[in-house]
Amino acid sequence: MKFHDLTRELQRESDSKIVLLVSDGLGGLPLQPGGKTELETANTPNLDKLAANGTLGLSTPVLPGITPGSGPGHLGLFGYDPLEYNIGRGVLEALGIDFELGPNDVAIRGNYCSLDEDGNISDRRAGRISSDIGKKLCEKLDTIEIPGVEVFVKPVKEYRLVIVFRGEGLGGDLIDTDPQRTGVAPLEPAVKKPGADNEKTVEIAKEFLRQAREILKDDFPANFLTLRGIAKKPAIPTYKEVYGLRAAAIAVYPMYRGLARLVGMDVLDAGQTLDDQCARLKAAWDDYDFFFVHFKYTDSTGEDGNFEEKVKRIEELDAAVPQITGLNPDVMIVTGDHSTPCKMKSHSWHPVPTLLASDLCRFDACTTFGESSCLQGGLGQFEAKYLMALALANAGRFEKYGA
Repeated sequence: MKFHDLTRELQRESDSKIVLLVSDGLGGLPLQPGGKTELETANTPNLDKLAANGTLGLSTPVLPGITPGSGPGHLGLFGYDPLEYNIGRGVLEALGIDFELGPNDVAIRGNYCSLDEDGNISDRRAGRISSDIGKKLCEKLDTIEIPGVEVFVKPVKEYRLVIVFRGEGLGGDLIDTDPQRTGVAPLEPAVKKPGADNEKTVEIAKEFLRQAREILKDDFPANFLTLRGIAKKPAIPTYKEVYGLRAAAIAVYPMYRGLARLVGMDVLDAGQTLDDQCARLKAAWDDYDFFFVHFKYTDSTGEDGNFEEKVKRIEELDAAVPQITGLNPDVMIVTGDHSTPCKMKSHSWHPVPTLLASDLCRFDACTTFGESSCLQGGLGQFEAKYLMALALANAGRFEKYGA
């Protein structure tokens, strides 16, 4: 029996409320042996109070040693096996900006980047240009015409954009053109999986980039772009189907809104700040059973390698926790979709600190929320895809299995 077949079978009606608070890239590393991680360095009295009244553990987003992207990381937290549901980032970005994808669409996440005079990437994010600049550049790229296919170019946020190719016989199994490092040229579009549909899309992507290079040549620092997460929209069961939950997402960044929409959550207007998100949560409290609340900035500061700033962002998150606990959720989970240690300036394979608080959890001896405490916690180390089962059990939403 597959996991979701089991959750369908065991669903039980309840008026309990579940909050999943995801601090993106939460996990970290000490800068020196024997030191503290970002989470352990931060002053987090509210998270520590939750830890003392809950149980801790470490979740593995995919498998031990596997570094996840944000898509697989979140799908695991949502209870979907990220090895079974491999969702392209382009699909998530497109859904996140409310672009309606059809069966003939190939969606691509674009990143504006900076090229030096030798054609090598000097900045993979084009100096994090403003959203206003990104929008103007998208308007220029949206004029690209390629015979036999419709081309859509839409802004997302800052240096990120969505490109959609619409046409018959297109495939989505292409490699990314982002080499994930500077000092080298962008990669050429190429197939990941052989097939005439993918070969056709490769040629379209090459022509798109050829025209884009000419259009953007004078727009330094955003004088080119890379293509990532090239994919078509897959079929995936919804939260209502597999968990029986009325689920809502309160996320600011389009990609995470797209992930939520993909699994059938209602995506609510979240404003721009954490306070806005908490206010939206309170306003929607009576209308839903499950809330996914996303906080981005622990990830971006980790990728920047800014240890002190990541600590500040964790403290910002901690300060908002009373606004959530004040609503008296039956189950509250705080975790991340992956680790982003400042020491590495990137996502990593390290297990992610996880906190589960409910009246039914088995309390452990942990009184602070950090990687070392989580290593000693009662949840142990587990695959993130089982977190939703723990949430539903603690919320009284599962029947007994078997006689």
